[in-house]
Amino acid sequence: EMCIRDRVTVSENAMSYGGSTMFLETGEQLTVNDMLKGIAVASANDGCVAMAEHLAGSESAFVDMMNEKAKELGMENTHFMNTNGLDEDDHYSSARDVALMSRELINSHPEVKEFSNIWMEDITHVTGKGEKDFTLSNTNKLIKQYTYATGLKTGSTSKAGCCLSGTAMKDGIELIAVVMAAPTSKIRFKDAVTLLNLSLIHISEPTRHAQIS
Repeated sequence: EMCIRDRVTVSENAMSYGGSTMFLETGEQLTVNDMLKGIAVASANDGCVAMAEHLAGSESAFVDMMNEKAKELGMENTHFMNTNGLDEDDHYSSARDVALMSRELINSHPEVKEFSNIWMEDITHVTGKGEKDFTLSNTNKLIKQYTYATGLKTGSTSKAGCCLSGTAMKDGIELIAVVMAAPTSKIRFKDAVTLLNLSLIHISEPTRHAQIS
């Protein structure tokens, strides 16, 4: 059983990843809790790989676990090749599958909201060079822009465009809106708000229920 206080040692492989990172250094040790914060808040590509290696011994072994879980959840149009969603041949998913994955995450691991609701927070890097604080800034601007937002995760690459799984809650009803291939970050958030608002209207009608947009 993984403990949030367990320490994860960063490999040279994990440290080598660019893009959105939490600026990990080889040999550095961070708690699982701080790693999850970096992944959930700052979309840390390096953190994803470090966690995969910690949990499964290698990224490829963890990717196998991801694909098994996707199959178990009925994600019929998904195949993972890496842990962080960077562009790679044969790595793909669909809006429906991302919604299924998001629903499983918030239902089975509601504690994820403690991370996805963070706007800005410092973590401490402890390396051979000493200690230094690093500020995590949330890539999910929906948290600030939409009253009912509870999360969940952004993603963007040159091939995928700007993507978002946005979760919200109103009157005890939890919603998930997935936007993929938006041309800009601003548009993905605007489209998510449109989807969520439409769902809230439908929910208010007694004969209709919307859970996934």
